[in-house]
Amino acid sequence: MADYTISVIHGDGIGPEVCAEGVKALTALGEVAGHRFAFTDYLAGGAALDASGVPLPADTITGVKDSHALLFGAIGGPKWEKVAHHLKPEAGLLQLRKELGTFANLRPAAVHDELLDASTLKPEVLKGTDIMVVRELTGGIYFGLPRGIEGEGPARRGFNTEVYSVMEIERIGKVAFDIARLRRKKVCSVDKANVLESSQLWRDVMIGLHKQYPDVELSHMYVDNCAMQLVRNPRQFDVIVTGNIFGDILSDEASMLTGSIGMLASASVGGPVGFFEPIHGSAPDIAGQAKANPLATIATVGLLLRYGLKLTAEAELVERALRSVLAKGLRTPDIAKAGEKVVTTREMGDAVVAAIRAGK
Repeated sequence: MADYTISVIHGDGIGPEVCAEGVKALTALGEVAGHRFAFTDYLAGGAALDASGVPLPADTITGVKDSHALLFGAIGGPKWEKVAHHLKPEAGLLQLRKELGTFANLRPAAVHDELLDASTLKPEVLKGTDIMVVRELTGGIYFGLPRGIEGEGPARRGFNTEVYSVMEIERIGKVAFDIARLRRKKVCSVDKANVLESSQLWRDVMIGLHKQYPDVELSHMYVDNCAMQLVRNPRQFDVIVTGNIFGDILSDEASMLTGSIGMLASASVGGPVGFFEPIHGSAPDIAGQAKANPLATIATVGLLLRYGLKLTAEAELVERALRSVLAKGLRTPDIAKAGEKVVTTREMGDAVVAAIRAGK
């Protein structure tokens, strides 16, 4: 019997390439730390649509629910842009999140000193930035009803509904406050309470919940101001907690502080099985060219160990190994500058594995 069963959805585009390096790193970690991992592959997204006619087959849902954690690559691409909305790869992704009950998306954005020059922002603005974006994942405008497109001609209209309940806000708030207690004890709740009633409720509930966390500082910021402050003074933030659509946008903005979206991991938790994926998407323009940066997936392995399997020391080993290869000057094209050694996807993964085995 394996100690841990890990579901793997390689997905589309660069997903299979980066997932392979994540599995390799997790296997090496298991050998070093004395854990056994059993990996089972499942289909979702475009690959599933091509194979079965749906973006999320029933056996994928069943298999993932029976595992300890899910390592996810990436889905989607131009090939499936014109299919019906309910068949799009992204529809399968939203359904899977809902099925797993993973209501909290954790997106860390920490700037490594070795990559200060990789970002478009000035190094003096970025140095020391370490942010955790906690995004509510299963509510808000992406799931609210009614929704749809109706009418004909110039009167045709599309509509979506932004809905949050007290329960949904409280549970994501608790995740944010609990994480802040393990960090610098600061939570910034982001909303649009000056315009949206759902945001006013969000702010009211966060203020009430804060009474249970007197040791954590709570501040509030409108989403437009937060977008500006992330590029003006990112070091001011510790934990940002916000709703689904705001979190989707702000976490992508925060990712670019690091120099490349290819560096950013994410964890979706809250249900019995955690969902762990890099945030870079399927990048079909570089698929199959060995240019993809696997470090986001390897960082995702660290989150899987930390939040999915509660193996903190093992997570720290993976994180040290990642920093070690950056310190040695290894770069994939997305984070390389003139004169730095550019390596392939597989070579970067091999370097991380070697650092894990060396205990660095």
